[in-house]
Order: sequence, then C-alpha cells, then structure tokens
Amino acid sequence: MKFLACIFCACLLAVHAYADDASDKLNAHDFTFTSITGEPLPLSSYKGKVVLLVNTASECGFTGQYGGLQNLYETYKDKGFVVIATPSNDFGGQEPGEEAEIKEFCETKYQVSFPLTEKVSVNGDTPHPFYAAARDTMGWAAAPKWNFHKYIIAPDGQVVDWFSSWVEPSSERITSSIEAHLPK
Repeated sequence: MKFLACIFCACLLAVHAYADDASDKLNAHDFTFTSITGEPLPLSSYKGKVVLLVNTASECGFTGQYGGLQNLYETYKDKGFVVIATPSNDFGGQEPGEEAEIKEFCETKYQVSFPLTEKVSVNGDTPHPFYAAARDTMGWAAAPKWNFHKYIIAPDGQVVDWFSSWVEPSSERITSSIEAHLPK
C-alpha cells in the first residue's frame, strides 16, 4: 500500500511540475471577476503585483485559513502583493450566504481587508472563466478539489504556482513562492 501511495505522490509532483511548465500559456490578466460589492475586478489591474488567488468558503473546515491569508496580506502588501478571495459554494454547500453576509463575516471574524469577489463557481460544468482556463491549461491536478485552493500569479500575469487546500497560507512553500516573484 505504501508503494501505491508513493507512486500517487510522485504522479502528483510530476503533474505539478508539468503545470509549472505549462503555466506560460495562462495569463491571469486576461480575466475579470466582479468584486463582492458589484464592481468589475479585472486581474489586469494588479499588473506589477504578485496575486494569491484563493477560492474560499465561510463554513468549511479550512475557513480558519482566512486568518493566515490576512497575515500574508499584511506582511507583503507594501512589497507588491495582494490576496484575492473568490467565495464559492461548489464544495459541500459551504458558502451558502449572499455577498453582503460573506463580506460581513470575513471582515468581522477575520478582519479581512484584501479584495473579495462575488460568489463564483470554480469547478463543474460552468466554472468562472479563470478557473476553467486554469484547469484546461494546467491540468486536472492544478484545479480546485475543495475550498481554499490557491494560485500564485506573477506580476506579469503568469500563473506560476498552485497549492491544494491542505497547504496553509503560512507554509514555507507559499511564502517562498511569493518572495521569489515579488517585484524587485
């Protein structure tokens, strides 16, 4: 059984490495979200910054990661970094609220001050165009499997890394990737 687990892990790492190589085909600056308050939120407005794009949910076992995301934002925001949360109800119905409720929850419970988008779908038949392009370009392994899946977008708009829900915002893997891509 350990052998099969090792093979599975090796396959995921290989796919992750492939995703890094294939990411030059996906430019996040080509996509626009809608902010949680209804205004257009083009990712191109973050040219020159590193973006951590995260699909989120308020009633998930990973919801506590909002605190880590806010800490990351506070640590790096003056160095050319931003977190953007994309609430989604795709996994287990864990984001049932309306936009105003989500915004209030994030600001009150976790003091979130980074941008939030309106609720979007991140998988299934009709995901937001960014998530569809990420899946199609970077492969199945790079697509969200649950809430709090993370993508790092370089200042030029290239999607350069991704992390599963299990990877905490404070992990060295994430902070190293952010630091490697911060504007000089």
